[in-house]
Amino acid sequence: MSNVNPSGGIPVPVPDLSGPARLVAPALIGCVLRVGEVAVRIVEVEAYEGPDDPASHAWRGRTARNATMFGPAGHLYVYQMHGHACCNVVCGPAGTPHGILIRGGDVVAGLEEARSRRPGVVDAHLARGPGNLTRALGITRADDGASLLAAGRVRLQPGSDVVEVQAGPRVN
Repeated sequence: MSNVNPSGGIPVPVPDLSGPARLVAPALIGCVLRVGEVAVRIVEVEAYEGPDDPASHAWRGRTARNATMFGPAGHLYVYQMHGHACCNVVCGPAGTPHGILIRGGDVVAGLEEARSRRPGVVDAHLARGPGNLTRALGITRADDGASLLAAGRVRLQPGSDVVEVQAGPRVN
């Protein structure tokens, strides 16, 4: 799912994360993921519904790697993929491993710091793609399990400017 027209000024609250990924995912579009001074407005996500979804890291059950996905909603699941850290917002009831991959965003604060983490990349591409987004924000495996709703290093915040959300087939 992606935000196709980010200029309408419509407030976007942090959604209730207790529902299934396919319902929560569209509500994340326009929210802001912040790590320290760098903040990214979420413009693209991908939903994974655990035990019913063969593409989910949780499809075959709980492991040390994916344990965060089985915890309560509102935490960050961080994993390595092809040398890049990627992050999911955990949603759904505890014990039901639903996650929403944050695929892309627009840097809305901390631009200089994001640029320093991705030298030579044009601003519009600093947080495009799941690995690029985590690199721009400074998210690492050490952030796995971080609460997104408490005052901490990584936070999910209300955003704005979503006019239209489109859904399509999952990328992976």
